[in-house]
Amino acid sequence: MNTVVQLANSLEEHWMPFTANRHFKANPRIISGAQGMYYTTDRGEQILDASSGLFCVAAGHGRREIAEAVNKALLEIDYVPPFQFGHPASFALARRLSALAPGDINHVFFVNSGSESVDSALKIALAYHRARGEGQRMRLVGREKSYHGVNFGGISVAGMVNNKKAFGLGLPGVCHLRHTMLPEHKFVEGQPETGAELAEDLQRLVDLHGAESIAACIVEPIAGSIGCLVPPKGYLQRLREICDQNHILLIFDEVICGFGRTGKAFGADSFGVVPDMITMAKALTNGVVPMGAVACSEKIYDTITQAVPESAVELFHGYTYSGCPVASAASHAALTIYEEEGLFDRAAEMSPRFLEAVFSLEDLPVVTDIRGYGMLAGIDLAPKGAPGERGLAVMQELYAAGLMAKLTGDCALIAPPLVCEDRHISEMAEKLRSVLEAQ
Repeated sequence: MNTVVQLANSLEEHWMPFTANRHFKANPRIISGAQGMYYTTDRGEQILDASSGLFCVAAGHGRREIAEAVNKALLEIDYVPPFQFGHPASFALARRLSALAPGDINHVFFVNSGSESVDSALKIALAYHRARGEGQRMRLVGREKSYHGVNFGGISVAGMVNNKKAFGLGLPGVCHLRHTMLPEHKFVEGQPETGAELAEDLQRLVDLHGAESIAACIVEPIAGSIGCLVPPKGYLQRLREICDQNHILLIFDEVICGFGRTGKAFGADSFGVVPDMITMAKALTNGVVPMGAVACSEKIYDTITQAVPESAVELFHGYTYSGCPVASAASHAALTIYEEEGLFDRAAEMSPRFLEAVFSLEDLPVVTDIRGYGMLAGIDLAPKGAPGERGLAVMQELYAAGLMAKLTGDCALIAPPLVCEDRHISEMAEKLRSVLEAQ
C-alpha cells in the first residue's frame, strides 16, 4: 500500500512548523529516506537536496560514522543531568569547538537549537554587564531583515515581520539597525562595495540612548533565512569598532554560516572580524541530533564566573539536554568528518562553480535579484498574487522536478551540502532553470 494512503488517517494530528498545514495535508510531500546528496520520497523518487535540509546537513545524508557514534553513545550512557554533573564527551567537544572558534572565544555553553543559542547569548550578555557592575545595560540591538530563531528573545531582536507580529511587542528596549539590502546591490556576487556606512546606525543608537544602556548587538554575518544578505565590505569591521569603543558585546549568529558554509569554519573567519560570542547549531551535528551552542570570549566567562563565590551558581540558565551524551557524540563524529574530508576548504573550492551556476539564472524574467557567498545563495522571484504565493508554487514545482530548495516568501535559498560535486551543481542549475523558465 502507498505510504501516503497508509498515512491518510494520521496526518491531521501533527501540527507542522512553518508550514501551510491544510495545504500540505491535501497533497503531502513525504520523505522516506536519504543518502548522500539525495532524498528518497515515499514513491521511490530521488530528490536532489539543494538546501542541506535546513542548512544543517553539511556532510551529506546517511553518514554511517555519525550513526555509529550515536549508537555507541546510547549503549554506553543514555543521559547525565547537566546541572552539577558531567560526562567526558561534552567537555571534549567544548575543547574542539573552542579550538575551531576564532580569537579568544574559548568557552562553550551547550543548548539544543539555534533558537535556544540566541536566547542564551542574549541572557549571557545581560549577565556579563551585571557582573561587571553595569546592570543598567539592558538594551539589545538587532537588525531589520534578520532571523534569530523563534524564542521570545530571538524574535525581539530579529527583523522578519511575520515571525513577530502575532506574538505581542517582544522584549522591551530592543532597537534595530537598518538592513543592508540596497537597490545597488542587485545581482552582486559576494560582498557589495557600498553600504558600510549603514553600520553607523549603531553609533546613532549609542548617541540616542547612551552607550551605558546598551548590552549587545547581534547580527548574522550573512543574513540567511531572509535571503542571503551578504555584508558590505567594511560593515562588520565598523560594527566591531563601535562595540569596542562603547563596551557593547558583539554577537554573531552563525547558526547558518557556521561549519563551512562560507568557505571557512565560521563567517567570522571569512570576514576577518572576531565577535564576543558566536551562536551555532544546525551543522554542529550535521543535522542528525538537535544541538546548539554559544561560544563565548574569555572576558565574558571570567567576568561572570568570578563575580560570585566559588560554590555559587554563576548563571541561572540551562536546559535539561544541554550537551547530552548522544548529541555530543553526533557532533564529535560530524566534526571529524569535516576535518578528515577537508569540507571547509572544499566549500571554498566549490564556491566559484556554485555561484556561477546560480548567477547564470539572472537572465530569467521571473528572477529579480540574486545574492551569494560561499555555498549560500538567494534568488528573489517576482511576486505573483499574495506575498509568498509564487514561492510556495515554485517550491512545489521544484520538488516535482526532483529538487528540494528552501523558499522564504518569494525567495529561493540555495545551500547544497558541502560534499556536492560538479554534476550535482549542474543538475541543480538545470532543474532551477527548467522550473523558473515556466513561471
